[in-house]
Amino acid sequence: MKVPLHWLRDYVPLSIGASALIDRLTISGLEVAAARFFGLPIPDGLRVKQEDRGPAWDPKLIVVAEVVGVEKHPNADKLKLVQLDYGAGTPKQVVTGAPNIAIGDKGQKVVLGMSGCTYFDGHATPKAIKELKPSNLRGVPSDAMVMSTFELGIDEEHEGIIILEGDAPVGKPLVDFMGDVVIEIDVLPNMARCLSMIGVAREVAALTGQQAVVPVPEPVYGIDAVEGKVQVEIADPKLCPRYSAMLIRDVTIQPSPGWMQRRLAYSGMRPISNIVDITNYVMLEYGQPLHAFDYDILVKRAGGKSPTITVRPAKSGEKMKTLDGVERELSPGNLLIADSVGPIALAGVMGGAETEVSTTTKNVLLESASFDFVSIRRTSKQFNLFSEASTRFSRGIHTEVVKPAALRAAQLMQQHAGGTVLRGMVDNYPNPIPVQTTLLKKSEIKRLLGIDFPDADVERILKSLDFKVEKAGADGWNVTTPPYRTDIQAGAADLIEELARIYGYDRLPSKLLSGELPPWKTNRALQLEERVRDILASSDLHEVMTYSLTSKEREAALGLPAGEYVEVLNEISADRKVMRQSVLASVLEVAKQNLLTAATIRLFEIGFVYLPKPGQRLPDEPRRLSIVLTGRRDPAAWDDPQGVKPATLDFFDLKGIIETLVADLHLPSPTYRPAPSVPFLHPGRSAELLVGGDVCGCFGEMHPKTVQAFELGERAVLVADLDLEKLLAKTPERFPYSPVPRFPAALRDVALIVEETIPNERIVAEMRAAGGELLNDARLFDVYRGDPIPAGSKSLAYALSYQAVDRTLTDKEIDKAHKKIEDRLRHVIKARIRGKDEA
Repeated sequence: MKVPLHWLRDYVPLSIGASALIDRLTISGLEVAAARFFGLPIPDGLRVKQEDRGPAWDPKLIVVAEVVGVEKHPNADKLKLVQLDYGAGTPKQVVTGAPNIAIGDKGQKVVLGMSGCTYFDGHATPKAIKELKPSNLRGVPSDAMVMSTFELGIDEEHEGIIILEGDAPVGKPLVDFMGDVVIEIDVLPNMARCLSMIGVAREVAALTGQQAVVPVPEPVYGIDAVEGKVQVEIADPKLCPRYSAMLIRDVTIQPSPGWMQRRLAYSGMRPISNIVDITNYVMLEYGQPLHAFDYDILVKRAGGKSPTITVRPAKSGEKMKTLDGVERELSPGNLLIADSVGPIALAGVMGGAETEVSTTTKNVLLESASFDFVSIRRTSKQFNLFSEASTRFSRGIHTEVVKPAALRAAQLMQQHAGGTVLRGMVDNYPNPIPVQTTLLKKSEIKRLLGIDFPDADVERILKSLDFKVEKAGADGWNVTTPPYRTDIQAGAADLIEELARIYGYDRLPSKLLSGELPPWKTNRALQLEERVRDILASSDLHEVMTYSLTSKEREAALGLPAGEYVEVLNEISADRKVMRQSVLASVLEVAKQNLLTAATIRLFEIGFVYLPKPGQRLPDEPRRLSIVLTGRRDPAAWDDPQGVKPATLDFFDLKGIIETLVADLHLPSPTYRPAPSVPFLHPGRSAELLVGGDVCGCFGEMHPKTVQAFELGERAVLVADLDLEKLLAKTPERFPYSPVPRFPAALRDVALIVEETIPNERIVAEMRAAGGELLNDARLFDVYRGDPIPAGSKSLAYALSYQAVDRTLTDKEIDKAHKKIEDRLRHVIKARIRGKDEA
């Protein structure tokens, strides 16, 4: 809601400056999102967006002037010499190329800017403020200019100069004539009454201790009455609680007064004509949208009889061309304004093209109505038509605003369109809203606000907001809600919120909680869970979060045995009817979507599964960790655009991630073994993780059938399904660490031939058993199968690192330890040392 402060002063005196007003409004719940100063200097300390900054109109240099003559420029066909009277006695000559002023014109009121004034340069990109300096334009000296709205910073239009209304006073500083401050308020849904100038004025009055004055509209009626000239019918009062119509005859369509055009323009609306501008003006003033129909067209559609206006839902297949020229097909969910022929307007959204006010309109039927906000919101969204009117209707408007808004518009049409207002109003109001009175107790105020609120402040604040307040004994008041407020519900809470808001949230005293704070305790389970996330993220995995709701069919694709599920009674969709028992299935669904646009994915999720417990209402909810990998190990590079060098991710990439997780959690005695038959894993390419002898999950390459079931394409997919509860339960609170070695390590390699069935894990264990404390590390760096290695055997090469904590090892010590390892490998696992035991 854009609020010009000069307009606001019509209803309430502004006793504080713009900066203070902005602060008070914001802290009371009306957040000021922007402020724009038209011609006025920006106060010190007030932050204004760069795009909202404009030139200040110097009162001595930018004034109202009158054209006294226009002549052709002697040296340029497109330029003109304009003589201007600006109240100084001697006319000022300026050179202009403005297209909206012609040779021979006189009497127009324009804006004169003289040397030294600042303005927006229309030739600079981006636009910039420039100082006007004397110049010579095609041989004619010029030290002034006639100005456009663009140059003054009002809007982006600079095709012509400003033509002011005829009664603009010559010589008056422009800043005094049309300078203004416009604040833009972000109005929350519960403050919808402030989508109006009068609503904001009431708030300002309450905040500043003033009294808002709302003029009572009193149009002068003609001799004829509206009775019999139009009828109004409402099909469903729930969709249209009130519909009122007035008739104004013999209007003259012309531009609206300059002051009204400026107020509309400053408020963000484009002036059109006096009748349309008046409906928009009253909408901004009262917050009640109005619509003007061409009454003669309605009579013609009714066959020369008085028209009957019907508010009803649309019929299937009905069509109507709206004011924007678009023919729209309607549905029963759209609320219509119709006559005996068909639709004439989309209620609360947009009028119809056939019955719009045009330059030939003589008689106007003025509509003021209240509509169901849900219906208006749906229709606006359906047709993507969001206007100032639909915004207000969709927030909810009290039915009691309908009548005064109609009277105000009729009064303005009488004053500025020369119309005759017919006596009376056709007012269909089947179910008037009863007056709401609430008992407000002092004890309740103290209970909710925590302070003793002075009686005088209670009465002052509520009365300033237009509530009627009557004493109800010594402990309270009977408070009657104003007839335009829709946000005050039964009970005292809303009234107490009004007290706190106007009194000032910043003035409410702050208190510490009574009693001692409980002792701080760590949540170790959560800390460890976050630690797992950090480890996996540092391993180049991306976390996903999925729904806990799923379907049995989705998890059945994993091939796990079907069991009982926790079922949802009011499911949000057919494919989310049960609580999941597998996090892996959820991550695979995400992987499927990601693989539509990515060739490589590395995903993980930590989440709950829900396992029913016999005889109990609530399920067990253990945490599971699932990982999904597929694609290339490394991205393509300039020297390998086809990805020949980087291999695809395989079992050992996944095992490396799990080993990193195990190591960083310092899990005791981790071991791996071939996984038994797991339905979703590939036989021979899968393993189990054991910690302390307990199985904590499985991982490996996914079975091709499962890959197809999840529609993941023809690719190898690596997955892990781990029991996070077991892993975290085995994570030690404390663990030993070793200092940074002071002495260098010595490196030795060993290559051996062993049976195919012997795993790397066992070989490393035997090496560590033989090497003792001197063996610092044993790393497998090569695996070979093929000639001359016998069938059923494999060649493994290891890099061994020897190091002591208290000295530099000698060659003799290293050779002795290395020989001990080789001997143990020969004896325990029947290994042959390559280069030593081969024939």
